[in-house]
Amino acid sequence: MTAPPRSDADIPAYLEALGLPGLADIHVHFLPQQVLDKVWAYFDDAESNYGRAWPIHYRYDTETRLSIVRDLGIRAIPALTYPHKPGMAAWLNEWNAEFAAAHDDVIHCSTLYAEPESADYVPAALAAGAKLFKMHVQVGNFSPDDRVLDPAWKALAEAQVPIVIHAGSEPLPGTYTGPGAVANVLERFPALNFVIAHMGMPEYDEFAELAENHSGVYLDTTMYVSGFFSSPAEVDPAYRERLAGLSDKIILGSDFPNIPYQYADQIAGLAGLGLGDEWMRSVLWRNGARLLGLESAG
Repeated sequence: MTAPPRSDADIPAYLEALGLPGLADIHVHFLPQQVLDKVWAYFDDAESNYGRAWPIHYRYDTETRLSIVRDLGIRAIPALTYPHKPGMAAWLNEWNAEFAAAHDDVIHCSTLYAEPESADYVPAALAAGAKLFKMHVQVGNFSPDDRVLDPAWKALAEAQVPIVIHAGSEPLPGTYTGPGAVANVLERFPALNFVIAHMGMPEYDEFAELAENHSGVYLDTTMYVSGFFSSPAEVDPAYRERLAGLSDKIILGSDFPNIPYQYADQIAGLAGLGLGDEWMRSVLWRNGARLLGLESAG
């Protein structure tokens, strides 16, 4: 198995050794500055909010962060945003459209909230070219199976545009977190493409079952076995075997820039599972490239 990168500077050579054209990271955040400032302030107080320090590793201006992800090899850059209250999503979608238009390699992203207006602004975002959506159940404090979202889910299912959804109950549980509501949505809209953020932590097996039973459900690796919440050595052998069987359903995610370690730690952790170079090729590039419609997805 190819030796994993020890630092960010090692990543391009590692990808070359694997024969990959780049990284297909589906979980990267770029936000309006005033929103990003508030997010970083929350992480700065992480010892109160999470019970542990969470120093932002990539606390740079927008252009520097764009340069960093390009140097890492991310071929198409997500700019995931998410609202924490009603009336915010439509404004974020406008910002997303402008941000993508200003950068050729940025994916046009959008978001949604459980509010009646989502029936209008989600189809509008799709018509404007949005290719990736984000939903954060714990931060938004709403249930994804709220019937007010049904028109939006219908539009997204018909458009076959993926949604990165943070529905797991860590790092903080919420009233509506967990796999149950996501399963309810899939019962009504089985054609949806859901990408379960953070592998669904800590409800790993329940979300893996959704991925096994639904063709459009994927898991993203964000922060998984990176050494912060868990390490490869802590992975149960039965779940490790399950991951091997899901080689076509797991997509690289990072949470850049809001991570308390270097990007290479995420890749090294995944390699540390010992599932082989072919599994790594699928996770780092093929699965995400296929879902996002990138060139040379092969």
